[in-house]
Amino acid sequence: MAIDDPFKHAVLGSGVFYKDPRAALAWLQAAFGFEPSMLVSDAGGRLVHAEMRFGDGYIIVDSEWDEHIASPASVGGRNTQAVYIRLQQDLDAHCEKARAAGAEILEEPTDHFYGERQYRARDPEGHVWTFTRTVRVVPKDEAERLSGLRIEGWHR
Repeated sequence: MAIDDPFKHAVLGSGVFYKDPRAALAWLQAAFGFEPSMLVSDAGGRLVHAEMRFGDGYIIVDSEWDEHIASPASVGGRNTQAVYIRLQQDLDAHCEKARAAGAEILEEPTDHFYGERQYRARDPEGHVWTFTRTVRVVPKDEAERLSGLRIEGWHR
């Protein structure tokens, strides 16, 4: 018997881990516009689970709760994933807001051959975030021609 998710989670979310998850929550809200939706603390006030929403997506923001869970800040800045966020609003303004909040901009807003404008930013603990917005629909043959790549599958 299937039970509806009372939290109305999107089909796919991501978990990002921080040495200081409370600071990360405040920073992600100020820099990127995420909205806190759940905070769970233990009796001592330590954050044990948090969720934030962005549009219809969500992320879990958590601490380094086990030896196999680490912030990039704890592993020399290495990332094993990057989070991609699709924007509906002005990407350039979003980038400037992130920059003003202290994000390191790794890629300035740039139009790409596949019809997306995007920028990449690193947060204070080293997570890489990619923000993207569709600026034009590009047919597969044009994308192959512009990129010099052979593409299998394409927008459906």
